[in-house]
Amino acid sequence: MSATETTRPILFFDGECNLCNGGVQFIIRHDKKEQFLFAPLQSARGQQAKSDLGNIPEFSTKDPDSFILYYNSRYFIKSTAALETAKLLGGIWNVAYLGFILPRFVRDWVYDLVARNRYKWFGKRNECMMPTPQLKKRFLD
Repeated sequence: MSATETTRPILFFDGECNLCNGGVQFIIRHDKKEQFLFAPLQSARGQQAKSDLGNIPEFSTKDPDSFILYYNSRYFIKSTAALETAKLLGGIWNVAYLGFILPRFVRDWVYDLVARNRYKWFGKRNECMMPTPQLKKRFLD
């Protein structure tokens, strides 16, 4: 299945990043509809998503190396991906969507600061997370 063959949101994440893995675990716990699918950026599908972004003018000069959301035939990166994810989680997490009040350059500056320091602050894994058998169906690779 490619990103374009599903209507479900797909989160591509840095499988070696403890912060990113923690974010995936958080989303799994709070995704009551089990709508999200996941794939590490290090996987073939993750590399394809990064390649696809290189063909989109607004993203072609950026290298999203921590988090990409694909939903409704669109890619979202950085703070926009995080806010769209919160919106899709629904419930109390919709409050985070108020972050769109801030200009993107401000949101992305904070996002980039955390992304640049994520290994130093949160650590790095030697390999990608292995999903449990019951979660395996939600991981693309």
